[in-house]
Amino acid sequence: MTSSQPAESRTRGRSAQTATLAEIAREAGVSAPTVSKVLNGRADVAPATRSRVEELLRAHGYRRRRAEANRSPLIDLVFHELESAWAMEVIRGVENVARDAGLSVVLSESAGRLTPGRTWADQVAARRPHGVILVLSGLDESGRALLTSRSIPFVVMDPAGDPGTDVPSIGATNWQGGLAATRHLVELGHTRIGAISGPSQMMCSRARIGGYRAALETGGLPVDPGLVMTGDFHHETGYRQGLALLRRPDRPTAVFTGNDLQALGLYEAARELGLRIPEDLSVVGFDDLPVARWVGPPLTTVRQPLTEMAEAAARLVLDLGKGEGAAAAASRVELATSLVVRSSTAPPPAPGG
Repeated sequence: MTSSQPAESRTRGRSAQTATLAEIAREAGVSAPTVSKVLNGRADVAPATRSRVEELLRAHGYRRRRAEANRSPLIDLVFHELESAWAMEVIRGVENVARDAGLSVVLSESAGRLTPGRTWADQVAARRPHGVILVLSGLDESGRALLTSRSIPFVVMDPAGDPGTDVPSIGATNWQGGLAATRHLVELGHTRIGAISGPSQMMCSRARIGGYRAALETGGLPVDPGLVMTGDFHHETGYRQGLALLRRPDRPTAVFTGNDLQALGLYEAARELGLRIPEDLSVVGFDDLPVARWVGPPLTTVRQPLTEMAEAAARLVLDLGKGEGAAAAASRVELATSLVVRSSTAPPPAPGG
């Protein structure tokens, strides 16, 4: 049977349920088992054939029925970097929910990339997990289409960029946290307050520095661009950028760092230069990792509820897999941050002291 209606119009008019594997196979010029191999992430399909089938799956909006999905008892947890105590807090939260649901957690790392590569996507298609949680990361259009066509729900936790209105995400009130941290320093009497941000391309970094700037402006203090350094959330950068700040002839008397690891690097820089914390330099971090309580002096920091955020992401991805939480599928949930005052902050030293 033929039709004079353009193929594109026919595709738009179809629902996800009408586009069967047999129809997609016919349009791609391959067998239905080949399409099934692509859906299941099998490696024994030629790249050109795989691309053609994936394009048709996207064009038809194909979505596997949940009964067809035959999910494995897994949750995929994807980090852009997996090397810090920060990640351990997130893993703990996802494990708490997965354990109660009788599921296991598979860890992946995208080697610093903010979107996982094609190899990862094929592996997820082959594993058929209950859901995917991406941390400080995201999905490009093809990755989202691949998971959607396999009926694999996904949630982004602390997204690197704007995930879009149709992607469920869990975050924290980063701007408010940066505001609270810097306001605390202003109220102590500091007027030269530096900052070491996280990566500029990450939404959470920009929000925290936005809160820092707002606190200075509302406190009647100028924002000195020379006191704002760009970091990458690692200890080494906190040390290196801390040295640059503290060696200035007009060095700051307080510094807000974009996370606790950079604060620890700043501690090291201060010790090297013979500066005492908090007598000569006040420091505020962000995250409230367990190490913040153990370091000397204990670190004043903004608590980001990482374990609770991870638990919320895991519960949401499981609800989406059951067909629940449809309203939450297009929303962003933000958990509250809070300032935890310890011993690394004090009023600035007296002039000439």
